[in-house]
Amino acid sequence: MIHTPVTTTAMALKWSGWTDVGKVRKNNEDSFLGLQFDAREVQRLGKVGEASTANADFAFAVSDGMGGALAGEYASQIAVDKITTLLPRSFGQRAAGLDAGFGDVLTELFTQVHRALAYLGQSYEECSGMETTLSLCWFTPGWMYFGHIGDSRIYYLPAREGGIKQISYDDTHVGWLFRAGKINEREARTHPRRNVLQKALGGGNQFVDPQVGAVGCEPGDIFLICSDGLTEGLYNHHVLDLLRPEKPMKAGDNPAQRLVLEAVKNDGRDNTTAVVIQVV
Repeated sequence: MIHTPVTTTAMALKWSGWTDVGKVRKNNEDSFLGLQFDAREVQRLGKVGEASTANADFAFAVSDGMGGALAGEYASQIAVDKITTLLPRSFGQRAAGLDAGFGDVLTELFTQVHRALAYLGQSYEECSGMETTLSLCWFTPGWMYFGHIGDSRIYYLPAREGGIKQISYDDTHVGWLFRAGKINEREARTHPRRNVLQKALGGGNQFVDPQVGAVGCEPGDIFLICSDGLTEGLYNHHVLDLLRPEKPMKAGDNPAQRLVLEAVKNDGRDNTTAVVIQVV
């Protein structure tokens, strides 16, 4: 799944984001983020947009919080807020390959989020036990670097090979069973322990060991970051059909909204969030 990009010159990105509380929950513990940054300034992005990586890097993330009362909401929001302050410091560390330090940057970012959540959880009763997943994609010319912990997901729809690939690992025992080929997608989706996390940020987790990696980008590639609410309502082939429809999408269409609304219609028991990034 990791290949050298066709070019490391600037590329254009189109993005869309959407979140829905679902049919059951009263509050939305999901958060998502779009960020543009360079050496001088940081700008939060709207739900839909298009821009070039010529003079700026871009980061997109989805965070799914957990905890009593409103702690889950706080946890996911703290995670995306930390990204806006920590990741821009790394602008200019453009990597020519996998050994140029992006892994250290992302690991440190995840560590800092974890420490902030753990501190708040220990300091305030209403924040006790707060924790969150975090899946992040960082775009520079020719490359997408990613960091991940939990059971939110990052999908890659390559233009060159077609199809859809989950590039993040679910930090659950059920996720391991699926990757090992011991159960199929349908069995993984209905397993009673599919949502029992082995890793998350905050809470009682002792160590932070995020999955990090890189993918070389080319025009036509699509990336999806989503919370588990989306994958509860959509199989992989549904996601592929919705993101690569037979009829071209209309101008101003929001692919993330289309995914979320379809997932909520099919399931809707959990908060549901998606961010779609297209390389054009």
